[in-house]
Amino acid sequence: MNHPQQVLPAAAVERWWRGAVIYQVYPRSFADSDGDGVGDLPGVTARLDYIASLGVDAVWLSPFFTSPMRDFGYDIADYRGVDPVFGSLDDFDRLLDRAHALGLRVIIDQVYSHSSDQHPWFQESRSSRDNAKADWYVWADPRPDGSPPNNWQANFHGPSWTWDGRRRQYYLHNFLPSQPDLNLHNADVQDACLDVARFWLDRGVDGFRLDAINFAMHDPALRDNPPVAAEHCKGRRPFDFQHHFHNQSHPDIPAFLRRLRQVIDGYGDRFTVAEVGGEQADREMKLFTEGMDRLNSAYGFNFLYAKDLTADLIRHTIELWPGGPGEGWPSWAFSNHDAPRVVSRWGAGRDPKAVAALAMLLLMTLRGNAFLYQGEELGLPQARVPFERLRDPEAIANWPDTKGRDGARTPMPWRADAPNAGFSTAEPWMPIDEAHVPLAVDRQELDTGSLLHLTRRIVGLRKREEALRGGGVHRLDLPEPLLAFERGEGAGRLLCVFNLGTKAGDFTLPAGWRIVESVGSGAGPGGLAPLSGYVAKRAL
Repeated sequence: MNHPQQVLPAAAVERWWRGAVIYQVYPRSFADSDGDGVGDLPGVTARLDYIASLGVDAVWLSPFFTSPMRDFGYDIADYRGVDPVFGSLDDFDRLLDRAHALGLRVIIDQVYSHSSDQHPWFQESRSSRDNAKADWYVWADPRPDGSPPNNWQANFHGPSWTWDGRRRQYYLHNFLPSQPDLNLHNADVQDACLDVARFWLDRGVDGFRLDAINFAMHDPALRDNPPVAAEHCKGRRPFDFQHHFHNQSHPDIPAFLRRLRQVIDGYGDRFTVAEVGGEQADREMKLFTEGMDRLNSAYGFNFLYAKDLTADLIRHTIELWPGGPGEGWPSWAFSNHDAPRVVSRWGAGRDPKAVAALAMLLLMTLRGNAFLYQGEELGLPQARVPFERLRDPEAIANWPDTKGRDGARTPMPWRADAPNAGFSTAEPWMPIDEAHVPLAVDRQELDTGSLLHLTRRIVGLRKREEALRGGGVHRLDLPEPLLAFERGEGAGRLLCVFNLGTKAGDFTLPAGWRIVESVGSGAGPGGLAPLSGYVAKRAL
């Protein structure tokens, strides 16, 4: 099914995405419609009314493409196909049509860094050194002693190189050996990726999230990465022992992004956001979004991997994006499918509902787009997944140093009294943590004081107040653990104040302001209570 698009000049395109709230759906774990224990596209379609009720602007669907599922969809074997476990292309079209009828935009993943080793492109590439796609992936001869061509280490575990006996060469993979790196330096590979983008744009999608885009090009000279000084090495994987200067962050990536942007601009008001991780992420987020001919936005892991919520963390991140000429537009997430859920990560033994409420208000008041991960509106903690039920290859390889990503990927709890919390009539592909059951959607719908109802109010506030969607940010100087900043300018500006600590903070609402939304115990004679915050505007 094709969805014809009106081609608009860039100046006429409404930037609907600026300041948008985007709800991330991990399809395997959202809703199962056919009783096989795995979530699917018809399940998502059936729950779109719920997503729309949150007041969000768009839905981001994590990969649903044809895949052997070694990395659960981020290893793609057919960029234009829907994996049968999720449904069909017709199911996707129905999802898209229903979302648009509800006023929701739909964003999908594009993975140009790597494919599955089951992709026909790779199967042809590995067959010989002189076939038509021989240079579509990154191949290199061994060193004289037969060892890999350099010291690059893969993100999950072990070397970034795997030997292939057919070509008698190594191929590069920055993630699993089953995820060979595409050679995006090759113009034919770029053209093929742009054709994939056109395929989905022609179907009517509203934009793309570009997965691991800073891994999309390597140093053709294959120079070794320098080591991280022992006193600065914070991780335990081989990947953490080196600076990744040469297997990612190549200076030619922006030129490819300009080509992609030219394609996307032909479809009107579409949105592009990059996932950017690693030690150079702050610089790359700006580089990939600079000016008007690259991506619209990017998000990093400033918050996703932060172990503690501190005022200094927020202040530092705010200062990275002052809004200068030519600067891009940031996006932010506190939780997603790759990071431990925020309630557990920032809880530190405190009341989880209070932590979740404070985090929700803070996320919705930051300058930039806000990504809301499924279940975040319920205050779900990180699920406990026993070793024998782990599915994440990173977790299995690095246990027990990291328990991986599975605890953020367990099924969504819909009905507290239903089997499997209403996710499926069959045993789910991942276990449901008993701690999630009392937080199910049906329970929170009946409780007007629930986090679900609070989320709807806060998202509604963000939608009503232009200062929160697109206004500037001006930080106020307060001591830790207090945080305060103003959003917007003039009479429409808002004051946002938070106490991220464990004791009351000495701050009084200034004269002439009135609170329009608050969380926690709020402000009183003793100052601002712990885990409290509010948004205030000028009194009329």
